[in-house]
Amino acid sequence: MTISAFDLFSVGIGPSSSHTVGPWRAAARFTALLAEEALLPHAARIRVELFGSLAATGRGHGTLPAVALGLEGHDVETIDPDEKDERVARWRASGRIELPAGPTLDLAEDDIVLTHRMLPAHPNALTLEALDADGRLLVTRTYYSVGGGFVIEEGTALLAGTAAGGAGFRSAVELLEHASGELDGIAGVMMGIEVAGGRTAEEVRARLLGIRDAMRGSAERGMTRSGVLPGGLRVRRRAAEWFDRLRAEDPDRDPVFALDWVDLVALAVNEENASGGRVVTAPTNGAAGIIPAVLDYALHYTPEGLASPDDAAVRFLLTAAAIGSIIKECASISGAEVGCQGEVGSAASMAAAGLAAVLGGTPEQVENAAEIAMEHSLGLTCDPIGGLVQIPCIERNAISAGKAVNAARMALRGDGAHHVSLDQVIETMRLTGADMHSKYKETARGGLALTVGVHVVEC
Repeated sequence: MTISAFDLFSVGIGPSSSHTVGPWRAAARFTALLAEEALLPHAARIRVELFGSLAATGRGHGTLPAVALGLEGHDVETIDPDEKDERVARWRASGRIELPAGPTLDLAEDDIVLTHRMLPAHPNALTLEALDADGRLLVTRTYYSVGGGFVIEEGTALLAGTAAGGAGFRSAVELLEHASGELDGIAGVMMGIEVAGGRTAEEVRARLLGIRDAMRGSAERGMTRSGVLPGGLRVRRRAAEWFDRLRAEDPDRDPVFALDWVDLVALAVNEENASGGRVVTAPTNGAAGIIPAVLDYALHYTPEGLASPDDAAVRFLLTAAAIGSIIKECASISGAEVGCQGEVGSAASMAAAGLAAVLGGTPEQVENAAEIAMEHSLGLTCDPIGGLVQIPCIERNAISAGKAVNAARMALRGDGAHHVSLDQVIETMRLTGADMHSKYKETARGGLALTVGVHVVEC
């Protein structure tokens, strides 16, 4: 199916879409199930078990408090980050959760079971059980957090993530076929699919501009906050200092400094994500800085972006979403499944396509830009030091954003013809992820996570 842009780009809380947003949504769905089946008054205990990558890096990725907040019925997309922090502190102090319109139950952080065994369907899994006062099982559900905040309940379809309407596409070949007869290219194809899914073009446009504004807000917040990021690494926030220096050196946004701004926006968004702030999954939280950084470049350093920033933002995001839908359907955007090539590689591919479209590229050039960015992200491991979404994640976003800009400009120098197709490189990414050792897939047990001298995972 073709996945809606508004599922690929959704607002959530950091630091991880698969380890924070997904489990939060799963827990909220479990509480809703209890309410639907009139079981809330009978629930005396909730049992939570995290498996695989969720267990390995759950503490560093905020999984445990995310589950608690989801069970309490809070909305991951709308909760204020400061309110979130207050509620997490209260939960940790009391060891109790308040089910919505239901009882208050004991569920301390240490009560959540961490099982490093992986379930067959996906590395990110959690099981939730509700029991009555006599210890009888009321209901149990297992959920899989498959990347980007998307959640699958065992034996059912997607809970977060919907198919858009119309004549969809599942490959770049199909997308190019649709785009060949579309005046507005790939963006026009994606707009048509969103409209066929039940929204008007005006509604789609307004929501996309809201996504742009949310991305901008994350960057702006990241540029005003200093200090150190949470967790044992004591990583210093750099974006605020960089912003002050760059604004003084480049008050008029001279193109000479273009890549400096790309780096800054990516860093600012990802520092905000690492602090547990609000960001847009794009398509994941771990890669949340790439698309905002390249979009900022598109709006400040391209003719269309300068002349019509709203039109450019809509074109950029629709095009990026089309590429993201193919990657999600044919491979993965989950670091726990395919490594960081599925996170920052996917985001760089999407961003390169969006920028190429804003620069006036043909559909073939746009597909080439996406292919270049993904091809040169192949094999990238997910090896977060200390189980935190900080090192190498924050700088990796800046590097990948620059890669996306370069890929788009390279594609625009050609005519769209190239030896390796986007479909081929996406399939290669999937196969590479399947071959990759599990210790390099968001477990903090390989790569930089071991070789820099930090041997204690926050779990």
